[in-house]
Amino acid sequence: MKILILHGPNLNLLGTREPDVYGSMTLDDINEKLIALGKELGAEVACLQSNHEGALIDALHDARTWASGVVFNPGGYTHTSVALRDAVSAIQIPVIEVHLSNVYAREEFRHTSLISAVCKGKISGLGWKSYALALRALVDE
Repeated sequence: MKILILHGPNLNLLGTREPDVYGSMTLDDINEKLIALGKELGAEVACLQSNHEGALIDALHDARTWASGVVFNPGGYTHTSVALRDAVSAIQIPVIEVHLSNVYAREEFRHTSLISAVCKGKISGLGWKSYALALRALVDE
């Protein structure tokens, strides 16, 4: 089983960007934990981050040819990108939307996700463990 962990915009700044909201772990720290968890669960995990909407769409399209599922943190694109929503819908493999912070405890605009309706599920507010729980759910599927 192969799983893509896809990180959206600004997540490359984890560890220094608003640590009171996003925690002190870096993106590399999170990826290392997820790769190790994947091995423990018998899954191969590939991680990718981009600040560019088109690159995220390309990664989703590519994943349909090799991945069993995707753990996706669309970042700020969650609330704005019809194109990412359409890409998730088009690839026909399970995608779980994740967020480090509890989006419902934040600004009102963060309460709306254009992505959620085409995802298998959504996990938010548990820091890096949001990713871990999503990975476990995909492996258990």
